[in-house]
Amino acid sequence: GRGMAEEFTPRDIAPVFRPNGTTRPAGEAYAALLRDGFASWRLQVEGLVERPGSFTLAQLRAMPSRTQITRHDCVEGWSCIGQWTGVRLSHVLRLVGAKPQARYVVFHCMDLMEEGAYRVPYYESVDMDDAYHEQTLLAWDLNGRPLPVENGAPLRARVERQLGYKQPKYVQRIELVDSFAAHGAGRGGYWEDLGYTWYGGI
Repeated sequence: GRGMAEEFTPRDIAPVFRPNGTTRPAGEAYAALLRDGFASWRLQVEGLVERPGSFTLAQLRAMPSRTQITRHDCVEGWSCIGQWTGVRLSHVLRLVGAKPQARYVVFHCMDLMEEGAYRVPYYESVDMDDAYHEQTLLAWDLNGRPLPVENGAPLRARVERQLGYKQPKYVQRIELVDSFAAHGAGRGGYWEDLGYTWYGGI
């Protein structure tokens, strides 16, 4: 379905947008990016695309943007309303030329997860219906300011019709694939590998 997630008014915005999961990726690579204001960070877009791309934060910010005020619903039971600004994922997919055999978009992130013995960088995925949805953004601003570190700087995905774990933070690579076989345990995401359902619809 193409239904839209509910949007809210500026007076509904929470004074602090509650961070979830990792609040700062560990390690020198991220620290170095943070020190240079993410000037050397790049978003790589690859896989089943005609024209693999690499985009700076400035290039992404120069693209047509969308601003939306939506509610983030965490699987743990809390919610928070924030205003997000970013480029629609659909715009980036058109720039790189998604191939017809692409079935999923996989987001690869900079935060290394350490749930028990399962240690891999965070990753998530959506199908092409959600990838092309009007409200699916690669967001760089939260509440009119650059995305704070704890909320996923410099770029996070917003997939507004799904639960919080489907909104990956610290995104650095997007890969178009026709199967999840080559990723983690093959279930399409970090928490899915540990038993969550893949479609986290609200």
